[in-house]
Amino acid sequence: MASEKILAEKKQIVDEIIANLKSSEAVLIFQYQGLTVADLSELRRELKKVDADVKIYKNTLLKRAADELKINLDGFLEGPNAICFGKTLLEPIKIVSEYAKTHEKLDIRVGVISGDVADLAVIKEYAEIPSREGLLTMLAGGMMQYVKDLAISLNLYSEKMEGKE
Repeated sequence: MASEKILAEKKQIVDEIIANLKSSEAVLIFQYQGLTVADLSELRRELKKVDADVKIYKNTLLKRAADELKINLDGFLEGPNAICFGKTLLEPIKIVSEYAKTHEKLDIRVGVISGDVADLAVIKEYAEIPSREGLLTMLAGGMMQYVKDLAISLNLYSEKMEGKE
C-alpha cells in the first residue's frame, strides 16, 4: 500500500495538471519517444517564446486529472507521452505541428482546445490558420482594394465632369 507521503505527492501533481488544463487554451498530447534531449530542448525553447510549456507526466496521473475535468482521453494515454500547455490558442499548435513535420519521431496524438477534445484533423486545421499578423495583413490588403477602387472611380468621375465643362 502506498504511503501517505506518496499519495499526497500524487494528489499535488494531479492538482497541478488540473490547474494547467484549466488555464490553457490549447493542450497537445504527443509521443516523443525517439527524440533526443537536444530535440526536446529545442522544442521547449520555441514554445517558451509563445508562453507555452512541455511537461511529462505519468499517464495514470494525467488520466485522473482529465477524468476530474470530464475530458475523455481514453485510448490516447498509452506509451510515453508529453503534454504541451499553451496559454494562447494557435501559436503552440503551429509550433508543435511544424516540429512534427521535421521530426518523424514526434507524433501528435490528441488535443484539448478550449476544454474540448480535438482529434488530429482539427489540430491540422488550426495549424494551417495564418498567424495574427498574417490575418491582419490579409484584412488590410482586402480593405486597400476597396479604397483603390473608390479612388479610381472618383478619378474617372472627375475626368468625366471636367469634359462637360
